[in-house]
Amino acid sequence: MTILLLPWWIYLCIVGIIYSGYMAFKTAKQDRKIDEEFIEKEGQVFIERIEEERKKKQGVNEHTNNTEDDPAVL
Repeated sequence: MTILLLPWWIYLCIVGIIYSGYMAFKTAKQDRKIDEEFIEKEGQVFIERIEEERKKKQGVNEHTNNTEDDPAVL
């Protein structure tokens, strides 16, 4: 049994390495979740801006179409 021949601090180091890996994995998972939420929020803002621009263009197009069809507006 060579495992019992190692000093106690080596076991402590092994446990520390395993714990450090677990915490790194856990933190990376949380960071990914936060990043995804941020990306979704920014994407929603972008979509809203596109919809506003589309509505403005439709309003301008409707206004110009109405004035072209109306002979009284000259």
